[in-house]
Amino acid sequence: MANSAQARKRARQNEKHRQHNASRRSMMRTAMKKVLKAAAAGDKDTATAAFGNAASLLDRAAKKGLIHKNAAARQKSRLNRHVHAMA
Repeated sequence: MANSAQARKRARQNEKHRQHNASRRSMMRTAMKKVLKAAAAGDKDTATAAFGNAASLLDRAAKKGLIHKNAAARQKSRLNRHVHAMA
């Protein structure tokens, strides 16, 4: 355990940030799964709407440093391929 007051505060902050990041990451992954599920079901309208939401969450995660910007771009590209393959 941390000994100084500064280290104790830092430990508290780190835990708070870790939980916040885990929540954001989970939300992002769920949005990506919704796109894949809608694309697999053949529901183009739902897939398109879900893709917009997922793209937004991916961009925000990249902006906040949760994932790398190239990783966000790669995931958006892969999801977009699934949506466009339905046409």
